[in-house]
Amino acid sequence: MNFTLQGVHYSISDRTKAFLDEKLTHIDPFKELIVDMDVTITKEKTEFRLESNVHFKWGARHHFKESNMELYPAIENWIDKMEAKIAKEKDKIKDHKDHKDHHKELVLDEDE
Repeated sequence: MNFTLQGVHYSISDRTKAFLDEKLTHIDPFKELIVDMDVTITKEKTEFRLESNVHFKWGARHHFKESNMELYPAIENWIDKMEAKIAKEKDKIKDHKDHKDHHKELVLDEDE
């Protein structure tokens, strides 16, 4: 997985990078499904905004957004949203593959 992190109006500290790395371990089981993940942390006047673009192996792309007055709760909420969506995408692929395999079995049964 290619990962990029940038800050807009915000200098990303080592502490924030370490916190983000720790939270990204929640998606470790799905890392083989992700090709690229670009994350931007923007400091606005009253809040932090996290945005990411995730590109999956099968071509799907998703944009995730989260904002909060505090950075770390924003990161935690962002990870939760992303983890749920990635798990859902993985299930879709699995269901689609199972459906294709089931269809192959039906075709084979008809030939017999």
